Amino acid sequence: MQPEYRQRVSLLNPVHFCALGFGSGLIPLMPGTFGSLAAIPLLLLSLPLDIWQFSALTFLLSLLGVYICGKTANDMQVHDHGSIVWDEVAGMFVTFLFLPLTMPNIILGFILFRIFDILKPWPIGIIDRRLHGGTGIMLDDLFAGAMACLSLHAINWALTFFTLI
Repeated sequence: MQPEYRQRVSLLNPVHFCALGFGSGLIPLMPGTFGSLAAIPLLLLSLPLDIWQFSALTFLLSLLGVYICGKTANDMQVHDHGSIVWDEVAGMFVTFLFLPLTMPNIILGFILFRIFDILKPWPIGIIDRRLHGGTGIMLDDLFAGAMACLSLHAINWALTFFTLI
């Protein structure tokens, strides 16, 4: 028998389907990690986009996520249930802002994003505890993505700098 919250969502509902990371959030072990992995094919599909188109798409995914995550949480009657992973998808897109989508960057960006999302250093932890609804669900992962993005930029810069020496 399914848990009660699971009876309130359906993968046939497009909002729920997206919020649950195309079903990846329903994997019982580490749904956030699987939600982050679900973002990788979308990232690869965005390879033809220029930097501004990718930025606009990231903004759109983040903005839509506030509604998608909030609606699904309300329908489940559980705030920020672990199976809601659209925030991880959007956070992964933030991770790669203004960076080339190379395989080394994707792997390192994925690892960095998961570290920031799991450990929730300041201010991510405060956001996670204090904000609620769709905005709260989304913002901590968007901040985790921003911190992963800054870290990945620093790593790329350092590798470029030390290669030139």
